[in-house]
Amino acid sequence: MNYWLMKSEPDVYPFSQLVADGSTHWDGVRNYQARNMMRDKMKMGDMVLFYHSNTKPPHVAGIARVCREGYP
Repeated sequence: MNYWLMKSEPDVYPFSQLVADGSTHWDGVRNYQARNMMRDKMKMGDMVLFYHSNTKPPHVAGIARVCREGYP
């Protein structure tokens, strides 16, 4: 099992919205290395630290689990 840090600004997609939605897909990743790791390395059951950036202080807002493996 791996642990991943997924970053989102709280005014774009807060952790509370993930809880309400139940699951989501992660798109808009511009960094090729990050995109490739998400596609090739993230596996079902891996844990995710949901990190809120651009807050004072920046913090891990919650913990989630990967529920689907990456796809092109």
